[in-house]
Amino acid sequence: MSDRHSMEGEQAMIYDVAIVGGSYAGMAAGLQLAQARRKVVILDAGQPRNRFASHSRGFLTQDGKTPHDIAGAGYAELAQYPSVDWYKGEVETIVGEVDDFTLTLADSTAAPLHARRVILAAGVGDELPSLSGLDERWGTYVFHCPYCHGFDLNRGRIGVLATSEAAMHLALLLPDWGQTTLFLNDAFEPDKEQLEKLAKRGTHIERGAVERLTGNGVEVVMADGRVFPLDGLFVVTQTAPNALAIRLGCKLDVTPLGRVIKTNDAKATSVPGVFACGDIARPVGNLSLAVSDGVLAGQATHHSLVFDL
Repeated sequence: MSDRHSMEGEQAMIYDVAIVGGSYAGMAAGLQLAQARRKVVILDAGQPRNRFASHSRGFLTQDGKTPHDIAGAGYAELAQYPSVDWYKGEVETIVGEVDDFTLTLADSTAAPLHARRVILAAGVGDELPSLSGLDERWGTYVFHCPYCHGFDLNRGRIGVLATSEAAMHLALLLPDWGQTTLFLNDAFEPDKEQLEKLAKRGTHIERGAVERLTGNGVEVVMADGRVFPLDGLFVVTQTAPNALAIRLGCKLDVTPLGRVIKTNDAKATSVPGVFACGDIARPVGNLSLAVSDGVLAGQATHHSLVFDL
């Protein structure tokens, strides 16, 4: 695998597939295509969604390893394949159609790239609630996925910060990982049926607005001055896909967790010749699901090249 980052002034390359996003989904897709000896370029801006986390959980054979180490192992495997190129940088625009896509790079010294197919695997960003002290604790004491971070809280004190009724899902799920408190935060009021479900799960409720997060770990400070020390706090985030997908005209699905690219069972988007995988194309994501999505997208893209779909 060669690194195209420093190849200034080089003529435009023609690839079978350009993969935008070099994290877990993108690398998994690239590996499938490399196995088929297809010419692939992976373009990566180096901003994986889980870059704030100290380690990853729930990925078979990689449980507890750091995101950096897992991604590094994937990169090393792809490096064995001479048909795969890697570009470290951002993609500015994608235009064209099936068999003739052009990718312009943010680095003005880099030549544009041409590809017959495109796989969007650039992931998503998490839109966090506006709350003092939250941003700096994201990924260390504030989380969105219990399967990724719940086990390491050692059945301790867990909070759920409500920003909407969607917090009910976490509030009912998290008691399996520890003593759970739902901070309603003036975001919604559970109805009778919801209160019964929370009581059955042993979830405690605290009403009133949350003012800020503080402490060496995480303490929830209420507007009325009450303070709740926690081992971890969970929140439902909103996600938005990479702007490239929107400019390309890919149809989106609107979910309670945000917008994602709409794909069919073969990970094809509404734009012919463009596929999508990973967190950018599914409302619920983790590392294992991203890799699975990437495998599907890589194989489906290869099929489209062979059978001219």
